[in-house]
Amino acid sequence: MPRAPKAEKATTPVESSKPKKADKAAKTVKAAKNDRPAARSGPVRVASSPRVSTRQPASPDELNELARLWEEFKQNEVSGAREGARERLILHYAPLVKYVASRVATGLPASVDQADLVSYGMFGLIDALEKFDPGRGNKFETYAIPRIKGAIIDELRAMDWVPRSVRFKAREIEKAYSDLESIHKRGPTEKEVAARLGVTLRELHDVINQISFVQVLQLDEILSVGSDRGEQVSLLDTLADRGTDPTTALEGEETRGLLAAAINSLSEREKIVVTLYYFEGLTLAEIGDILGVTESRVCQIHTKAVGQLRLQLVETE
Repeated sequence: MPRAPKAEKATTPVESSKPKKADKAAKTVKAAKNDRPAARSGPVRVASSPRVSTRQPASPDELNELARLWEEFKQNEVSGAREGARERLILHYAPLVKYVASRVATGLPASVDQADLVSYGMFGLIDALEKFDPGRGNKFETYAIPRIKGAIIDELRAMDWVPRSVRFKAREIEKAYSDLESIHKRGPTEKEVAARLGVTLRELHDVINQISFVQVLQLDEILSVGSDRGEQVSLLDTLADRGTDPTTALEGEETRGLLAAAINSLSEREKIVVTLYYFEGLTLAEIGDILGVTESRVCQIHTKAVGQLRLQLVETE
């Protein structure tokens, strides 16, 4: 007997609407993917923001005023207007000197004061003002910076008592030590340093003796002692005090006072013998001639006086 065909399942309106919503969602996702920009194969670059200058450009009025000052300074030979323009130009370009001095100070030891460098550079600025020609169209800052720097360096060299050859040798030895430490990963020996410099060991010792006077330390320079607690002392505090102990000086002054009181308690003749023998440096025979007695008698008086003084000092203690 043939089977009856299966009855088709009736679809509800809700079920029939599901495929349509799914197809619509799929189309939306696909469209969103197509709208995305294609990924770059190379590295992603971030656009840098334009650099903002902190220095405000000079206004036209300031430029005209500066040009007028240059004209007054260069055209007038000797006059009050020229001196006034010169002073105003120096004040206008003074920050340029401070800028150059700060750049030079970075390679100098801390003992060099930057204010001194600024004062040296002012001479270079004044010389640049005198020799600069505005008619050529060059910028004054470009012309003045090398001259300011040169004036500072010339003054530092003039104040340096160490010859430049010794400074050069000191830099060569420091460079040799640094190179050998990086190569061997340890402190180099003197033989290795001498071989690096191409000199004998005795010549190296001579050079070290020459450059031993190069280093100058300030007594008030702060030194770190004990890195754990961060204690700091000055170099002067680390030097040994070879002077007299204050307590010793006080004791000596007190002893002299007691001795003077003890001498004043002696008899007149004993006091004269002690004074002439210890303070005037006379011999016993010379004292005898002054007192009109023999040398043996002076010796007896001296012995008696010293015994009384010793006894009084012992009783005082």
